[in-house]
Amino acid sequence: MIEKIKQRFPDIEHLPARSEEHPEGSEFHQFVVPADQLRDLALFLRDEPDLAFDYLFCLTGVDWPTEGYLEAVYHLESTRQGRQVVLRARTANREESAHLPTVSDIWPAANPHEREVYDLLGIIFDGHPDLRRLLLTDDWVGHPLRKDYEDPVNMIEL
Repeated sequence: MIEKIKQRFPDIEHLPARSEEHPEGSEFHQFVVPADQLRDLALFLRDEPDLAFDYLFCLTGVDWPTEGYLEAVYHLESTRQGRQVVLRARTANREESAHLPTVSDIWPAANPHEREVYDLLGIIFDGHPDLRRLLLTDDWVGHPLRKDYEDPVNMIEL
């Protein structure tokens, strides 16, 4: 699986899963994907018969303020192959270029996940069919899971 992905996408960074050889690794193989390659890799992972990653079971967002970007983390499973993999797609920055392409047409389960990440972190998923707030009211200001968020409603003067 790893060689097939690296052969098709040689510029994508691979972070190996935890093993005796890589004790610092995570539970799953991870790939750090540039935003402009996310859709191509997603389609390849879903459509390549030897890979068949047909199920997106989790999509979450992470704010890396010291690094200057936001990240969407996609957990995928091949129900036919019994394998899992993680994709980590980073935005260009935390503000005006906090965009990633949608994968909601590739894995329909991504639809509400992308809306939640948009709502709470502010990543704009270009091409999403219904990108609007999911958990917060339409008039909410800001994105509460960003590490620099200050909630004006609950700020108390001492």
